[in-house]
Amino acid sequence: MATHPADIPSEKELELLPENGGGYWNRLVFEQSPYLLQHAANPVDWYPWGEAAFEKAKREGKPIFLSIGYATCHWCHVMARESFEDVEVAALLNRDYVAIKVDREERPDVDHLHMAACQAMTGRGGWPLTCFLTPDGQVFYATTYLPKQGSYSHPGMMELLPSVIHAWQHQQDVLCNGAQQLSHQLRALERQATSGTIARNIEHQAFELFEQSFDPLHGGFGRAPKFPSPHQHLFLLRYWHRYGQPQALAMVEKSLQMMRLGGLFDHVGFGFHRYSTDNRWLLPHFEKMLYDQAMLLKAYSEAFAATGDDFYHQTAGEITHYLTTRMQHPDGGFYSAEDADIEGEEGKFYIWHHEELSRILTLEELSWLTQCFHLSPQGNYCDEATGSQSGANILHLSRLPRQLAESAGESLPAWQQRWESIRHRLANQRMQRVPPLRDDKVLTDWNGLVIAALARSAWLREAPEDLQAARQAFDFVLRHLNDDTDQLSKRYRNGKSGLRGLLDDYAGMIGAALALHQATLEVSYLRQALRWTEVAIAKFWDPSHGGFFLTESNSELAVRAKDGYDGASPSGNALMAHHLVMLYQLTGAQRWHNYFDGLVGAFADQVNAYPAGFTMLLTALDWIQHPGPNLVLAGPAPLPELMAPLRGQFLPNAVWLGIDAEHEAELSELAPYTRQMKHNEPVLYVCQGTACELPVVGRKKIEARLRVLVKELNRVPSA
Repeated sequence: MATHPADIPSEKELELLPENGGGYWNRLVFEQSPYLLQHAANPVDWYPWGEAAFEKAKREGKPIFLSIGYATCHWCHVMARESFEDVEVAALLNRDYVAIKVDREERPDVDHLHMAACQAMTGRGGWPLTCFLTPDGQVFYATTYLPKQGSYSHPGMMELLPSVIHAWQHQQDVLCNGAQQLSHQLRALERQATSGTIARNIEHQAFELFEQSFDPLHGGFGRAPKFPSPHQHLFLLRYWHRYGQPQALAMVEKSLQMMRLGGLFDHVGFGFHRYSTDNRWLLPHFEKMLYDQAMLLKAYSEAFAATGDDFYHQTAGEITHYLTTRMQHPDGGFYSAEDADIEGEEGKFYIWHHEELSRILTLEELSWLTQCFHLSPQGNYCDEATGSQSGANILHLSRLPRQLAESAGESLPAWQQRWESIRHRLANQRMQRVPPLRDDKVLTDWNGLVIAALARSAWLREAPEDLQAARQAFDFVLRHLNDDTDQLSKRYRNGKSGLRGLLDDYAGMIGAALALHQATLEVSYLRQALRWTEVAIAKFWDPSHGGFFLTESNSELAVRAKDGYDGASPSGNALMAHHLVMLYQLTGAQRWHNYFDGLVGAFADQVNAYPAGFTMLLTALDWIQHPGPNLVLAGPAPLPELMAPLRGQFLPNAVWLGIDAEHEAELSELAPYTRQMKHNEPVLYVCQGTACELPVVGRKKIEARLRVLVKELNRVPSA
């Protein structure tokens, strides 16, 4: 059962801690977050976010120095080494400030508010995020990474810290007034009135924006740095399926292929790195994030179902392999991330030097690998910071394996067998290295994304191992992160759960439950999705303006955020929009449609202004405007077996429900329209809205009707 500990260590507890190598301990040693624990031995007198820090700031009249980052962030490590491990910087912080360290993954609500402040002040954001706050928590200055020593017009910590404290001591009224104005501005942005109406043809506007920014040579959108942004590909797949626009599918395929071929993908150990620093997906920032794997698994699985190309099927399987071998807790949940840095060097675990390869491979193998994966004795990429030749190699391909095999005059299976033999040897060699730090906290929201992706992949790729992993992770969340009243906690680590769940946690797990229901037809998953939805509405729904807040009403933050924009992963509101549509289709309850209308209305102006930033919301809008059929299967037979013709099919807006004798009464309450549906023998009802076709009775007739239906639903219109 989940708990919400709020223990604040006392000064006496700190005094009892043993000496470490540097002689320093701070309050972060009592935290569970791996990121906070990375800073527990800093000479900085860090506080975790909480009442103790703010009370100290008010009592002593000091400003707050707030630093936000995460455990696998490269530039967070750099700033830690340069400044937070430095006694000179620590002396300034400890003398003049109350220093607070926040893990953005544990407290996305804190991060969201202060990132919005930074972007409002500077026009940019990123991590590490650095903010200066008044003792009551209002931001008066914000920036991102700071070196210890500045240069030219850009101050470092040693220049900025004295400058800010001087301004605080002599111009405090000016700083506080500016902080109040910024706080009012952020509140106004969160509560601005909206038109409540999405513009007509908004999906076409989004498509045109993607078409304008698409890189036809390397795939992806915009210039470097390039992010995978798989939710954009999910939108474009549906746009292609709806309108038959070939360019939409072409953009998806080009992007997914080039990302998988490039250095963004770990060819030896599988999984995708965070993003590419260049425009051709070669040189990544090497951290691996759980949410990226989740959304990319869904994108590659859907691309396979839409196109039938086994390359996408293989890539999805490789992501699953990475997740289950490197990222899964023994009890079933999934860890958060793997680090980019090893021994202070980014990417050291993943890169290859020619002399090392020559020791473990034969001349023939090395020649083959060099030719296929573009290796060089001098290294095949330049250092991001210096621009000089690195001397190291990143494995990457420029053509699909089937094209490489064809040009070499061999079959694809022969090419793959040769590569697998070499890959296994490289993997064994790599495991002799110091492994990257794994952020082993289990986050509820990210686990929800992974469970949903695994369940979807299991259905589309007919991969039972994916379904097994999804079930295990779901059960983990129920055991460790959900209590008897269906209140979710945010984080589990070292046998302890903690931190109150936010909107994204509920949205993630509702999606997980619904995806598992669709993959299995088990009523328990639908029941759990409805329970969490009720809790989410009670905690986060805005009855005045619609949409969901990120936090509960009793949040300690100055601004109660409400966000629909898709960043690195879909927003909680966009996910909830999808869930409300699905619940409306499955249950027929009008209230879910009403909540959906209120949610869309809350973000209408923002969507109209920049539709490409709200692709997940747009896919939900497409769903409610163009609902697919609701297929109800009833009968004594194992109902999932009757669904064989639907497995592996794209069918983005179709849903299905199963009724057996054991769950008839419960389903008649959850979905009242099913009360009269008989189940003495296998029967299929094909429903559209509130109207259903005549029942199809008998296993063979059901199979024949479903095959015809699949052909109808898969018929892509001409552009």
